[in-house]
Amino acid sequence: MALWTLLVWLAVGAVAGILARNIMGGTSPFGTIGDVIFGMVGGVLGGYIVALLGVSGTGGIIGSIVVALLGALLIIWGARKIKA
Repeated sequence: MALWTLLVWLAVGAVAGILARNIMGGTSPFGTIGDVIFGMVGGVLGGYIVALLGVSGTGGIIGSIVVALLGALLIIWGARKIKA
């Protein structure tokens, strides 16, 4: 994965972390900063999985946000289960 691609997935992941927190609702044991960080990790994870599946494009910025959002939801859900 190229550095530029990684930076884009981190930025999109930050947005996805905020969206994921709003979608999941409830109180977050990690706070907003924690959810943004988990969103970044989820964005990179989602981008990596899409690349492994051989998908050449994710449908522009909307597709990128959807992939990052799914990754962020997965990471935040898992982190909340571990924390609880």
